[in-house]
Amino acid sequence: MRIGAVRYLNARPLTYVLTGLAPETEIVYEVPSTLADDLAAGRLDVAMIPSIESFRDAGYAIVSDACIACRGPVLSLKLYGRAPVEGVRTLALDEGSRTSAVLARILLRERFGLWPEIQTLPIGATLEDSAADAVLLIGDRGMAPTNGRFEFVWDLGQEWFSWTGLPFVCALWIARPGIERAEIGRILSAARDEGVRCLAEIARQEAPKLGMDEKTCLTYLRDHLHFYFGPPERQGLQRFFELARKYGWVPGETDSWKAAISGRG
Repeated sequence: MRIGAVRYLNARPLTYVLTGLAPETEIVYEVPSTLADDLAAGRLDVAMIPSIESFRDAGYAIVSDACIACRGPVLSLKLYGRAPVEGVRTLALDEGSRTSAVLARILLRERFGLWPEIQTLPIGATLEDSAADAVLLIGDRGMAPTNGRFEFVWDLGQEWFSWTGLPFVCALWIARPGIERAEIGRILSAARDEGVRCLAEIARQEAPKLGMDEKTCLTYLRDHLHFYFGPPERQGLQRFFELARKYGWVPGETDSWKAAISGRG
C-alpha cells in the first residue's frame, strides 16, 4: 500500500510513528495539492488530502478519525492584504493548497461580496513575487516572518471560526475506491494517538529545521491544531461543503458525502 502524507509541520503528529506501525507500506511526502492529484490518478492508495478534494470523487472514503483541523486561529493559513479588504480585486492563491484557496474565496464572497480575479502563487514563491491585492500563504511558509506593510492579515482558521462558530477541517485521510479500509484506518488513528503524545518531542526535532524556537513550535502543534474528526468537525466540514457547492467548487451530486460527513457513511 502507498500512503501519501503531507510534508508540512501540521501533519507531523499524524505521521511521526506511522512507519513503525505500518512497516510494509510506502509513505510518500508531498504538498497537499500534489497528494490529491496522485490519489486521483491511482498513484496512491490512501492520502491526507485537502478537505475540498475529498468531495470531488463519490468513490472516496474517509478512512480514519485522524485529521488536521483547527478550532480558532491556526497560524499556518494566512491571507495578506495590501489593499483594504473591500478593495481586493486580485487574489494570489498558494499553489500548494486547494482547501484554503476555496476558504479564502468563500470568506471574501460571503462576507464582503467580492469576486476577485484569481492568480497563482507558485510553490516556493514569496509575498514579494506577487503584486496581487491579497496573497494566500499556507503551511510552514504561512508561519514564516513577513516583510512589508499590510492593510489586513487574516488567520483563516480564526476568520472561519468567528464567522461560523465551527471548527475548520483542513485535511483528511482518504482512500480511493477498492481499498480495504478497516485495518489502515485503525493504524492511522493509532499513529495519531501516539503522535499527539509526542508533541514535545516533535517540536524539539522540527523547530530547528524550520527556523522556529521550540516553544513556538510546540504551542502551534498543541494549542492551534486539532487532530480528531469529531462531531464539531463534521458540522464544520458540512458547512464548508455546502458553501463550496453553492459556488460550484464541488459537485452537487455527492449525497454519499453528506452521509460520510455526518458519521453515517
